[in-house]
Amino acid sequence: MGVFSSMSRALGFTKDINVEEFMTAAEAEEVDIMHQSADFYVKPIALQNDSDVKAVQEELNQKNIVLLNFSPIMRNPTKLKAVVGELKSFTNGINGDIARIDEDKILLTPSNVKIVKKRKG
Repeated sequence: MGVFSSMSRALGFTKDINVEEFMTAAEAEEVDIMHQSADFYVKPIALQNDSDVKAVQEELNQKNIVLLNFSPIMRNPTKLKAVVGELKSFTNGINGDIARIDEDKILLTPSNVKIVKKRKG
């Protein structure tokens, strides 16, 4: 047993993660905030149809950060390109930012929140 595994176990960290302990995006929508509310939120949205584009725009207007999963429309490259173009234009128009963070996810930020796209050194 290594030093790091001993320390990890002592601190309560283990390799085994119970995925069921974490909320799904659908469950996050139903959370009743019992404590102090936040000024802004990070909201996961799955892009499935045109109304989801409006939902993303509304969240950005409310100063929330959006983690957009576009895998549901990846089968239609033309629609995907149009939607991403529309969101990019909207985000630039409000002085926000947009960046692809994964094969099927985009991070969108509201006005005056920028994404660092290159690591230093």
